[in-house]
Order: sequence, then structure tokens, then C-alpha cells
Amino acid sequence: MSFLTPLFLLGALAVALPVIFHLIRQTSKEQTEFSSLMFLLPVPPRVTRRSRLEHLLLLLLRSLVVCLLAFAFARPFLPKAASTDLPTGPGKRVVVLVDTSASMRREGLWADARAKAEAVVRAAAPEDTVAVFAFDREVRRLVTFEQWTAAAAGQRAELAVDALKKTSPGWNGTQLGQALVAAASALEDTRTDNAQQPARGPRQVVLISDLQEGSRLDALQAYEWPKGTELIIEPLKAKKPTNAGLQLIADTDENEKKPGEAIARVRVSNCSDAKREQFQVGWSDGKEFVGKPQDIYVPPGQSRVVALNAPPLGAIAERVLLRGDEEAFDNSLALIPPEAARVSVLYLGGEAATDTAEPLYFLERAFPATRRQIVQVIPRTPSAQFLPTDADAPLVIVTDALPDERTATVRRLLTDGKTVLVSLKNRNVARTLAGLLGKESVSADEAKVPSYAMLAEIDFQHPLFAPFADPRFSDFTKIHFWKYRRLDATQFPGARVVAKFDTGDPALLQVPVGKGTLYVLATGWQPADSQLALSSKFLPLLFSLLEQAGGLRPQVTQHTVGDTVPLAATNAAVRVTKPDGTSLTLGAGTAAVIQTDQPGIYTAVSGALTQRFAVNLDPLESKTAPLPVEELEHLGLPVTRADGKTAVQAAEAKRQLANTELEGRQKLWRWLIAGALVFVTLETLLAGWLAKRPAPQPSGETLSPAGRLS
Repeated sequence: MSFLTPLFLLGALAVALPVIFHLIRQTSKEQTEFSSLMFLLPVPPRVTRRSRLEHLLLLLLRSLVVCLLAFAFARPFLPKAASTDLPTGPGKRVVVLVDTSASMRREGLWADARAKAEAVVRAAAPEDTVAVFAFDREVRRLVTFEQWTAAAAGQRAELAVDALKKTSPGWNGTQLGQALVAAASALEDTRTDNAQQPARGPRQVVLISDLQEGSRLDALQAYEWPKGTELIIEPLKAKKPTNAGLQLIADTDENEKKPGEAIARVRVSNCSDAKREQFQVGWSDGKEFVGKPQDIYVPPGQSRVVALNAPPLGAIAERVLLRGDEEAFDNSLALIPPEAARVSVLYLGGEAATDTAEPLYFLERAFPATRRQIVQVIPRTPSAQFLPTDADAPLVIVTDALPDERTATVRRLLTDGKTVLVSLKNRNVARTLAGLLGKESVSADEAKVPSYAMLAEIDFQHPLFAPFADPRFSDFTKIHFWKYRRLDATQFPGARVVAKFDTGDPALLQVPVGKGTLYVLATGWQPADSQLALSSKFLPLLFSLLEQAGGLRPQVTQHTVGDTVPLAATNAAVRVTKPDGTSLTLGAGTAAVIQTDQPGIYTAVSGALTQRFAVNLDPLESKTAPLPVEELEHLGLPVTRADGKTAVQAAEAKRQLANTELEGRQKLWRWLIAGALVFVTLETLLAGWLAKRPAPQPSGETLSPAGRLS
């Protein structure tokens, strides 16, 4: 028999108290004052052979009641015949998963993490197999199962300890879900690899992490946790609870900045368990504020947006600094305003740019300069000489017939991967269209339009018209076409009709030519041909065409630690200087990309070209409040909470929990309480019967019914 709370058994010692008090009593129970003896000193009575216990059955019943109550409070239970405490079969397999993300740079966390990880590996039995993984944005295997097994039994723990000593927290975000999936998969792989061992031991994943709210759990959404794999969490607690972080807010306004307008906006987020609310934000030279900082009040669990104007004149300030926080790992934000991307469009036509009746006039005004890109239309007459920079234009627009030499040049650009739009402003352009297709001629007769034509069949699945797929924007019936040229789609091999007129004739075709794409518009957008240039659809169509041509790439306004940043194409070697001052050289002709591993400003120099960009922490790393373990349980993970204990202590807590469940099912204390009530009833009846018996006449010293001297 075992006891859940064995300390209550000490209560059984209370049965000895009445006997002890009876045996050590020195004076008589009854005393009578007598005047002639009041001046004499009292003398204790001499113990005789008659000083003995009487009514032993009554005393035994009362003692049994006390013992039964003590046993009931000790909560006894009968353990199972087969003990689960002793390991049977092969040893257990354990993956120790250690967090090395940026939030682990807080004071004291990494030292605690190493201590817990070392305790787990040192507690492993000789038959156990242990692997040690570190994770942040990616999972790194510090010690594999194979390395653990290959090492001598006495050197395995030191192998893992040495690997942990060489590891330290980085600056990456926390991909907790991805790390848990990798650990569970590693345990499953060891099950299938060893086919000679049919018996399988216990499998455990020991997670050592600060479990901050910013941990990403996306990978667990569609993952089914393996049955029989236990997850033991060793949570880490930071010494300082308050943590606030900075995040750059990207501009969504496409217009140009106005004079005096804030050049940057940052969000200050305060964690939910913070103890501070007052902070300061301002430009910094990397160490101190440049100019006067702004005071900001951010309650716990909330965030505030701060607009930053230009730093003082002449000051070098490329960082935003946060003060008033207890943890400094995320209090600095590198900021280099991105330059607007410059994109060129090559226009081949014979009209003047000031002619309001020609396509060029509307085209030059269709691309306004924004904060993100500046589109420049480069007009060239059909007979003008091409410049070397003209070949860099991703989009070429042809509206007039070109000489054969120019047609051949545009065809080379087209086959090399460029995008060309041919607008059939008149029938003469068909000759140039035939040259671009490598054909002798293309039929493009003038269509007979009784009043006007409209676009009736539009392929909204095509990327060019995909932005208009929403029913709110898909109405093109208000655009009237007065003239157009009839095209036969069968003349163009591999052509795709993107849009048709209500007469059934093709309005816009897409034709693949070599590596490039040729678009053929059967009309013009000048007022003499159509209302296209005057409609609200003209500008989105041009931007969509430019995007399909590769001229408008998504511009990254900020980079996160761990991102791969491409550099501008160059034929010379690139020397990259990192924020900590270290540098590396990328050879000429290699892929010019940088794998970022720390926050700050990177500088890449290649000949006369210098590129600088800022890299910052993942904003989620600033959410350092503890993640509720219930979120992992809701995702189907069998979590065992160590509550700050070692893995050995966690196993003991699990055994104690199993004993509690077993005792709760047996409930032996109920029978003990019932027995105590039975004995109390018998004791009451016996005591009443003895009280009714006539007391014997004392002939000297006697014993009372309760066994006391009188």
C-alpha cells in the first residue's frame, strides 16, 4: 500500500498522548482542602502496583478511531502490480530543442537555457539517445542521434555541452512551429531507420524557450503530432518584464512627399506584462539622440505610431532610438529611405509630344511620379538612332511604321525577352507588325463601324485584366471606339485573344515571340480612334502592362534579419561591410546576394557603385509576454509542463499525477472514514454502558474508569 500524503500518518501518534499523560501524572485527580494540613508541603503519591490501565477495550476503540482518521487523511491507494517507474525495453529518444532567437538575448535567459539543456543531457541514461537542436528562423542540428550514439557513453553529455557552449542567441525571429515539426519528424525518422529494433522506447521533445507571444506557430496548423511523442516544456522567465519595440511603417501613399511632411513613421509596441508606460523616441547617431526626442505614452499591450520629421540640418542620423525600456535588444531601428525606382518606356512614333491629338501626348501624362517609382517615357522617331540605354527599357511601344533596320532591332529586343506593344494607329503599322513576327505581311483592313464599337469579351483571367476582375471595375462599356483595324487571329501562331469588340473582331492579342511577348492593339488610344485615353481604365491598364513587362517590381521598403537581399547587377567584385564592421567579398560573376544575419546598415561597394540598405529585427520578437501553453494544447500537442523543473523532476511530477489519478479512482479513504464512524459508535455505546455500572468503593488509591489515578 502507498500513500499520497504520507505526512498525515504522523497523526496516528496522537493515540499515545492519553496513556503518556496518565503514566506521568504526579498528583491525585481529586483534592480536598483541610485546615490542619494547609501549612504542610505536598508530597506526590507513591505509585503502587495498582497504577495500571483499565477498560482496555474502550482505549483500543478510541485509538483505532484516531489511527483510521490519520490513515484516511494520508489518502492510501494500492499501486499497480506492474510498476511504470522502472524502464523496460530500449531507452528513450529525446530531442532537446533550444531557442536561440533574438528575444533570448534578454538578460539571464541564455544562461538559464544552457543550464537546463545541460541538466537534461546529463540526466540521460546510458540506453537513452539524445539529439540537441537549436532554432530561430531555421533549425540547426548541434548534436544528431548518430553523433550521440557514436560517442563513448561517458563522453556523450560533454559532446552536447561543448556544442551548446559554441552556440549563442542570434538576431532572427522565432519559428517555433517549424522547429517543433522538425524535432518530431527527427524522432519519427529514427523509428523507421532502425528496422532491426521492433520495440520502440519513449519519445520526448524537451523545449527550452522563453515562449514569447511573437513565436510563429503556422507550421503546426496542418501538422498531426505523432502519437506517443511527448512534449516537455522548460519555460524561461526574464528578469525584467518590461519590453517595448520599434517597427517601421511603410508608406502606402503613392503621391510624392510634400515639403515639411514626416519622412518616416514608426510604431512603438509595449508588451502586455510591462511595468513601464513612458518612453522617448527620436533620431539617433547610433548612441545618443540627435535633436530633441519625442515623449510617448504606451500602455501595456498597446502600440502608438510616431511621425518623425527630418533630423537637424547637418546631423548624420540613420537610426531611430527608443529609451525608457528595460531590454535594449530591440530599441534601435535602422532607417534608410528607399530611392524611387526609375523605369523607362521606349516609345517609337513620329508625332510631337505636344500634339494633343496623338498617343504620345497622353502616354507621357499617364505615368505620374510617385514615392516608389518614376516612369520616364523615352520618345524616338522611327528613323532616329537607338542609344545603348534604350535597350534597358522593359517595355517598347510602337505606334508608327518603322524602317526595316529599326524593325529588326526591335525584333531582337523582343526575342531576347522584352515586351512590345504595337498599336495599329493606321494600316501602315501592319507592315512593321509583320516584320516583328517574321512574316512577309499581315492583313489589317479598316473596319466599318456604324456608330461605335465596345469591348464585349474580355479575358479577366489574363494578368493584364486581372486587376479589373472585380464586378465593381469590370465595366468597359463606357469606352467607345470610333475606328479599329480588323485582325484575323489565325495569322498569329500561338496567339491568345485577350479582348474582343462587340462585333467579334479581336481588340487585343498576346503573341509569344522568342523569349518575349508581343501585344497587338487593333486601335489607338488617341481621341480620333477611341475614348480609351480619356477613361479611368487607361492608367491601370498601362501600369498592368508595365508590371507584366517586368518594369514594376515589388519594392521592399525594409528588410528583416535572415532575408536574402539581391544587389544591383555588376561585373566587378562586391565588398560587403556588415553593421558590426566585419566584411566579406563576393567575386565577380557570382550571384550578388547577401544573407543578412544582424540588424543595422549594410554597405556594398562594387567599383564606383555603392549600395546601402537597412536590416531590422522581426517586429514579432518585441512581443515578449509569455505565450499561453494552452495555444499549443489546442493545436493537438501533448504538453507536459515542467514549471521551471528539470526533466527528471518533470517525470517525477508526472508519476505523482498518475498516483493521484489512481487514488482518486480507488478512494480507499471512504472505507476508512466509514470504519472510524463504526468504531466511534461502538466506543460511545461501551462508554455509556461503563458509566452506568456502579463504581466500586475505594479502599485507598483507585483508578477511574478512564484509567486515571484518583
